[in-house]
Formats: sequence, C-alpha cells, structure tokens
Amino acid sequence: MFCLTTATDTQWAPLVLADLPRLLADHAHCELKAASNALSLVPRLIDHPPVTQALSELAREELLHYEAVLALLQRRGWRLGPPLEDTYAVELRKAVQKLPKDPTLPAAVDRLLVAALIEARSCERFKLLIEALEASNVDAEVLALYKDLFPSEARHYVTFVDLAASCLGGDRRRVEARVELLAQEEGRIVERLAAEGDRCVVHG
Repeated sequence: MFCLTTATDTQWAPLVLADLPRLLADHAHCELKAASNALSLVPRLIDHPPVTQALSELAREELLHYEAVLALLQRRGWRLGPPLEDTYAVELRKAVQKLPKDPTLPAAVDRLLVAALIEARSCERFKLLIEALEASNVDAEVLALYKDLFPSEARHYVTFVDLAASCLGGDRRRVEARVELLAQEEGRIVERLAAEGDRCVVHG
C-alpha cells in the first residue's frame, strides 16, 4: 500500500481485536500525537503559508478523530489510560539519521515524510482491521468507526507527500526518492517490532 515495503503480519488484526479497550485507547492516543505533530511543524514552515494552513486543517481533523474514538471508549465504560510507548514512531524518526545527508534538504521535509509513512502504515492497518471485523461480524460499531476513518488515512498520506514537495518547489522526484529510502527503513522497523511481539496500533 502506497510506498510500504513490508506488509503487516496477517495475525496482527485478530490479536489486537482480542483486546478492544487497549486497541481503542492506543488509537485515541495516536490521534492526539498526530494532531500535536502537525501543529509542531507549523512554526518550522512559517515561510510556506499554504503548507501551514494545510497542517492546521489536518491537526483539527486528527482531533475530531480523537474525539470519535474517545466517545466510543466512554460509551463502553473503558478508560483511556496513559499512552503506550510509541516505539515505532521513535524508531522511524531515528531512521532519518541513517539516510544520506543532504544539506539542501530542510529538516521539516523529512518530518513531513515520516508523518506520511506513519499515515501509510495506519491506512494499511485500518484496512486489516476492517477486513477482520467484517469477517467476524462481532462489533458493528467498531467496524463503522474504522470504515469512517479509513479514507482520511489515505488522504493524509498524500497530503504529507504533497506538502513535502511544495516545500521543495514542487520537486516530486526528489521527494519520492527520499520516501523510498525512508520506506526501506520503515519496513525493517516493522519487521523487527513484529518479531519482538509489538502489537500496538500504528497511527499518525
């Protein structure tokens, strides 16, 4: 899906769906982190008003998603609790340091592309959750939530890639080459975390 080089293990969805309170709490926290990340990029890109406007709009949408997931948790009497350690996102940001150095590339571009990859992985995993929920036919409300949010994940990936290209004067070839390098690192991270038993939702 999109630029991903490694597919999520087929057993991931059934495993996380076995603990819906944990799944939804992790998801809610991921939505908050996504909103915070988008807003944190605004001051770094203040010279690109269309980019900062898009980031602001994206942050608002992520907060709406957070509220939707939180509302579902509250209807069922499940606690949000503290956030889980976000090993995936931390490792992905570290992976940027392994890429070939390009002094002409603004640091914010790599941050936009990291966000794009997180959205791509999220989109892939939402699709797996939808398929597993449809097959099991056990929770129509959770299925409806993920069907509702799924299109946004695909759109957010495209948005972040477009914003990165905009910061480089529309140079999509350069952005796509950078995404490809980072996607290779992302794939290795996913494989390693899966081998270590990581079952958290990945959502940007």
